Amino acid sequence: MLSIPRCARAVVGRLPSRAQLFKVTHPTCTPPISRACCSTASTAAASNTCGTPVDDNAPSGFSKKLKDGPSLADFMSSETGVPGGELSRLDSVEEVPYLSAEDLAGNERKVYFETYGCQMNVNDTEISWALLKKAGYLRTNNVDEADVVLIMTCSIRDKAERRIWTRLRNLRLDFSRIRGKLNHVKVVLMGCMAERLKKEVLETERLVDVVVGPDAYRDLPRLLAVAGSGQKAVNVQLSLEETYADVTPIRLNPEKSGAFVSIMRGCDNMCSYCIVPFTRGRERSRDMATIIDEVRYLCDQGLKEIVLLGQNVNSYRDVSEESFQKFGVKMDPTHNSAGFKTIYHNKEGGLRFADLLHKVVQVSPEVRFGFTSPHPKDFPDELLDVINENDNCFKYVHIPAQSGSTRVLELMRRGHSRESYLDLIQHIRKKIPRVRLSSDFIVGFCGETYEDYLETLSLIEEVRYDFGFLFAYSMRKKTHAYHRMQDDVPQEEKMKRLHRINDVFNAKALELKNAYIGDEELVLIDGDSAKSTEFWAGRESGFNVVVFPKTSVPCALTGASNVELKKGDFVKVKITDCNMKTFRGAAMERTSVTHFWQQRHQQAHNNLLVSA
Repeated sequence: MLSIPRCARAVVGRLPSRAQLFKVTHPTCTPPISRACCSTASTAAASNTCGTPVDDNAPSGFSKKLKDGPSLADFMSSETGVPGGELSRLDSVEEVPYLSAEDLAGNERKVYFETYGCQMNVNDTEISWALLKKAGYLRTNNVDEADVVLIMTCSIRDKAERRIWTRLRNLRLDFSRIRGKLNHVKVVLMGCMAERLKKEVLETERLVDVVVGPDAYRDLPRLLAVAGSGQKAVNVQLSLEETYADVTPIRLNPEKSGAFVSIMRGCDNMCSYCIVPFTRGRERSRDMATIIDEVRYLCDQGLKEIVLLGQNVNSYRDVSEESFQKFGVKMDPTHNSAGFKTIYHNKEGGLRFADLLHKVVQVSPEVRFGFTSPHPKDFPDELLDVINENDNCFKYVHIPAQSGSTRVLELMRRGHSRESYLDLIQHIRKKIPRVRLSSDFIVGFCGETYEDYLETLSLIEEVRYDFGFLFAYSMRKKTHAYHRMQDDVPQEEKMKRLHRINDVFNAKALELKNAYIGDEELVLIDGDSAKSTEFWAGRESGFNVVVFPKTSVPCALTGASNVELKKGDFVKVKITDCNMKTFRGAAMERTSVTHFWQQRHQQAHNNLLVSA
């Protein structure tokens, strides 16, 4: 396989076919000579026809093809983009030898989006929409109007995949009932499932026309052009560099008050149960300047909440030359949480997640910032201090445990013990008072005994999380567990354990939430409650959902005594009741991030004086 240097890959066009690679035109001859089927004799004859002497010592056969094959220049664009000669893949026009500009154009064809899975998939869909819109496509919210149906998929668990398989079959069935629709509409499968099951969806089931992996979204216009000619098209090549840093996502729900910003992609942890490193590739991070620019743009658009995203978001490490020049060089090694280790050698150099978060929260003190999804090994004190010291950071940390048994954690290759995890929890609660915690747990992993399971239950009872994400284990191909372990816990037993762990988790969460009744919390109104349009719903600074009646309230910012609240307002809400998943409260006043926290800090100071 040809190895293309990094500088070339920044502007390289899509690779032509093998036949096109070896089809060249002699400087003085027509028609072109096809080296793919040219023997030594015919090559010599062609050279004589052109008046070029034949070298008897010249290499022949395959050696000749290699010697006269394409050079690096054949893979590089002559355009370098702007400004200042900087390479810009988004603005450059990538020529594809076998497709015209008209073939690549969207020509106002309509695209319908469906997104399954995590917030990263939402952000990936928005990146894809930005690329397709630039190519001339339009968006529709009606699948019956669509020329292209784009499905962003999740492959983390079997249940998610089965849901998507059902959707694909139903789509095919629906289109077959409309004359000509089946051949007209192109179905595109994207994301993690695309990379993992490309052969099944294209060849076995034949349910889609285009398969696009997480690092190939730039190739969408070309792939759709190929599919338009009646062929199947696929690009699931993973990248060591692709971050889409130069693509500004177009939000699918612009009426929402919050947005996601992807800061890194991939994962190097290689947990034995996890498919992510095989569907998303190795870790790579965007340079800090592009992230800050995107955050500033979103703040200028009036957004009130921004969540930084990554498969292992707090392992962010910017080693770009641009950031070294702008923000300075850091060569110290990565500092893991105490008692945590990695499967790979410690990484040195680069700007870390604490550096990024510190810069980001300074963009606007009136915008609230969070991040997901982290790994517990990447919580050094520098990061915890940034969260605690900045009022516009969510006072919420997601700490995935996966199991409460040290033995199972070793099988999972999590890099820590039960004891080190509990020490980290205690340390976080000490560093960030009133912090809210959540976690992930898997029950029924390979080799998990009933005693191991009881240790998980006891961990949940000891820590007491605000909310969590609990799953029965489903084995994924390609993973370490798939190749080295036995999925030996019966499905029926897995479900029994899952139901019980859910009950225990919810009971402990309810106990914790009851302790918050009477507190005053800062809530960002996200919209109507799911159950009633007479109630607002939003999240407080600990990421819990709060619902409260729609009433007029005083405004702490203007002094007005009676203002109507609206979506996107920050409101001080007094918590009056709760259930396992939701707080209920009463609106007290319209406020801002800065004003609310100034009041809280002053109240805490006054309480200290009274107690003294």
